[in-house]
Amino acid sequence: MKDFMSVNESAKKWGISERRIQYLCSENRIDGAEKIGGVWLIPNDATKPVNKKNKSNKIKIEKTLNVLSLFSGCGGMDLGFEGGFSVLKKSINKRINNHWKIKKIDDYWVGLPKTRFTTVFANDIRTDARNAWVRYFTKRGADKNIYYLESIVNLVKLYKENSVNIFPKEIDVVTGGFPCQDFSIAGKRQGFNSQKGHDGYKLVEDVPTVENRGQLYIWMREVIAITKPKVFIAENVKGLTNLSNVKDIIEKDFASVCDGGYIVVPAKVLHAANYGVPQNRERVIFLGFKKSALNEKALNKLSEKSISAEYDPYPIITHFLNKDNSNKYQNAFVNTKDAFVGLEEPDLSNDLSQKTYSKAKYMGKHCQGQNEVSMDKIAPTIRSEHHGNIEFRRLSVEHGGNNFEEILLGLPERRLTVRECARIQTFPDDYEFVVKAQDNDGKSISGSEAYKIIGNAVPPLLAYHIAKRLEDNWDLYFGGD
Repeated sequence: MKDFMSVNESAKKWGISERRIQYLCSENRIDGAEKIGGVWLIPNDATKPVNKKNKSNKIKIEKTLNVLSLFSGCGGMDLGFEGGFSVLKKSINKRINNHWKIKKIDDYWVGLPKTRFTTVFANDIRTDARNAWVRYFTKRGADKNIYYLESIVNLVKLYKENSVNIFPKEIDVVTGGFPCQDFSIAGKRQGFNSQKGHDGYKLVEDVPTVENRGQLYIWMREVIAITKPKVFIAENVKGLTNLSNVKDIIEKDFASVCDGGYIVVPAKVLHAANYGVPQNRERVIFLGFKKSALNEKALNKLSEKSISAEYDPYPIITHFLNKDNSNKYQNAFVNTKDAFVGLEEPDLSNDLSQKTYSKAKYMGKHCQGQNEVSMDKIAPTIRSEHHGNIEFRRLSVEHGGNNFEEILLGLPERRLTVRECARIQTFPDDYEFVVKAQDNDGKSISGSEAYKIIGNAVPPLLAYHIAKRLEDNWDLYFGGD
């Protein structure tokens, strides 16, 4: 029987970080390494991997790129930027992204390779989101102390008013999905005039304030000014683009940071289903580049009104929604049935996130969340909702159900499980969303909380496409940094 050492022991033995060890294991760079129960074990006699060499036989060292994550939630954007997670085989287009080193898991699943990005700071005001993030990301080698359970406003004030800098140095990328409720079509659409404060509570005084929830992107801008990353990525709902001139105002505000030190390329709406996510989810993405970090050619190219395909920072579409608007390289969209492959019914499953689902009764078509998902289409947007607004996996015939394949098997009417929502969002099955307190140092995550943090998240696969496009173009933009 082989003798193994832990990730911690091998990191000390070879003088490299635990996260680097886990990355090397996921890339099959350590002979004999095995993943047992979600934990990597390394043979005692394994040798330290050497750096890969390029065509000229010179050692090429790829610098790790540090990501500061704001409004992190349960880490959809963070996971996507780091990579190293499983997705549906149908979600990957090898004709377009044939340079991705995809690993086959089985007939339905593949493993995405790790990227150069690593999360060094995260924050949110939701305790449940932090509990979920810490439980998952610490298993990937992250330090739980990098996640701050605090409002971004208070963190910036701590820096400005008390000269306490909790933001790490040498940040390459800042990401942030600033709160979207005030711009969402599903919400009251109060935009910049939100009645909620930065801490999530209703404002005491009904007066305009830069600390309201609808203007938290301004505080993200402050963090960009403090940390001066090479790139920043901000995300929000598509509805923002339809609110007066909000998009233009935000673009100009971001561009003015550091006395106009950033190029903000025109914001773009990305449809998640165009990137293999089985969901009707559209998000507007803002991208900014630090002028002084860009090489001269990239500075000129990114400043052009129409950016060339080579320098375009937005990911290439891999899946079509309508065949008439597709090209020969794109794959068909991934549907809901694809997303649910291999899932057992809740009463048969050992996965607590699959066993958990809303028991709220059907309330009629006039209410939100009373529809049945169509198995042969993309799923509806997974919203951050309470249990009564979660869509149905299937409705009874009496309530207009069309999932006859399952109805004829005698399966009862029920809403989507937590795991099914996570699958639609492209979270891997090893991400535990429903957790008992006794299994997590007294910090539980309920089904209701899980629905909300999943609905708030950026689909990891969409974020991965954004990250990989940026990674692929890094040297093009920054001259081989």
